[in-house]
Amino acid sequence: MPEPTPVPVDQLHFAMPPVHTSVEEERAHRKERLAGALRLFGEYGYEEGVSGHITARDPEFGDCYWVNPFGAPFDGLRPDELILVNGEGQVVEGSRHVNQAAFAVHAQVHRARPDVVAVAHTHSVHGRALAALGELVEPITQESCAFYEDHALYDAYTGVVVDEEEGRRIAAALGPRKAIVLRNHGLLTVGDSVDAAAWWFLTLERSCQVQLAARAAGKPVLIEHRDAVTTREQLGSDLVAWINYQPLWSRISRTF
Repeated sequence: MPEPTPVPVDQLHFAMPPVHTSVEEERAHRKERLAGALRLFGEYGYEEGVSGHITARDPEFGDCYWVNPFGAPFDGLRPDELILVNGEGQVVEGSRHVNQAAFAVHAQVHRARPDVVAVAHTHSVHGRALAALGELVEPITQESCAFYEDHALYDAYTGVVVDEEEGRRIAAALGPRKAIVLRNHGLLTVGDSVDAAAWWFLTLERSCQVQLAARAAGKPVLIEHRDAVTTREQLGSDLVAWINYQPLWSRISRTF
């Protein structure tokens, strides 16, 4: 039997972010991915009452954002159930309310970061635990290095965010980074796609969990600065986040 011949590399499939030919196509894509990410967050237990949102900027109307309706469960959420909210927090498409407190933050982050398509924030357990310590994620694993010097701490807590000024302060603290720890509150991540923002939230939450577990067991060994920077450069882009997210999307998309 002859030795197997390798398949040419150009014949192997490798998923990359899609290129859309129309605004309508891109809008449908973002809404589908948004509904899928919310379903995943529900599976992972990130839902806490009516808290928690993922927003996706509309591709045509730059100051309007698709978001999950107030009080709607993440589990089983469909794209056609999402609502469109303008930058003033007014619902412009849909029949449900929006959580004004959460949207006050999301809208200001979107406005401050025109490069951002999606923003994710929920009251996840391990994110809240680290936030209660008022600390950042340390470079103690390969995954946590993606956030090395690329996430911030909002070192204040003033209650439920209901005004634009507080949202602007959070957006300013986030700056150009991919994530922020909101002290005594939780995590918030951003990305140039819904997939990237969702992946950053998922892996940041897990990094918080690992850090808390490692500290409970002993003294974590930090990865050296140069190696942490190199790892971040390899793993810290939104494209890498998009790629990492695809197995999760492939699984959750089967539930539609």
